[in-house]
Amino acid sequence: MRARIYRPARTATQSGTAKTRSWVLEFAPAAPREVDPLMGWTSTTDTQSQVRLRFETKEAALAYAREHGIEAEVIEPKKRRPNIRPRGYGENFAPERRSAWTH
Repeated sequence: MRARIYRPARTATQSGTAKTRSWVLEFAPAAPREVDPLMGWTSTTDTQSQVRLRFETKEAALAYAREHGIEAEVIEPKKRRPNIRPRGYGENFAPERRSAWTH
């Protein structure tokens, strides 16, 4: 069995960081997906690809994989560049604002 261990990125529609603090162990698909000819649904016989395990730390996920004989690949998260403006959000509404409105 092959798996990947990664830290999920935040969703594109949210600015918060919920569900991004834990590490995820996700199994790689062992069988290809196939289309049902009658209904057109996509299905697979591989149930391991549906399993997603969450861990507090990367070391805990690696220990679990090692203990159960799972070949795991660790994908390190990319650091976000902080978006810190000198005066913050209130700068958009400052009365002494000289530049054009850019929203």
